[in-house]
Amino acid sequence: MDVKSLYAEILNEHNLNPSHKGVMQDASLTLRGVNPSCGDNIYLQLKVDEKGVITEGSFNGSGCAISQASVDMMLDDIIGKTTEEALRLSALFTDMIHGKVSDDSALEELDEAASLKNISFMPARVKCAVLGWHTMEEMLKNGKSEGQGQASHCNI
Repeated sequence: MDVKSLYAEILNEHNLNPSHKGVMQDASLTLRGVNPSCGDNIYLQLKVDEKGVITEGSFNGSGCAISQASVDMMLDDIIGKTTEEALRLSALFTDMIHGKVSDDSALEELDEAASLKNISFMPARVKCAVLGWHTMEEMLKNGKSEGQGQASHCNI
């Protein structure tokens, strides 16, 4: 099996059988992320403990295979990490998607999310891949969360 086939298999698995898709009842933070150019729409939920560690995460919504798989992979990467570590991983992922990082050893931290590195060659799909990551950044940097029954909103 060549590398491209392996990457496609990883993407397919996260899209068809996401580990983190669902609604969390007691989330610390909730933020809606929208990609208006293609209609991807997610609600990202995180539970962050008093030490700043992301203990749980989930997403719900709809979108293309890339947006759905990417947010699922992101949650695999950030659960168990501090918010600072999650933001650092997000910056690394964004740099990778924009073609600024190609060193495989630097990308090892992204685990399966590194399989999306060739998205940089498909500019129309970059926003799909970064939707969950940008939503998480907005949420953590600005403390955005659900309030008065309506989630805040992040457009990319």
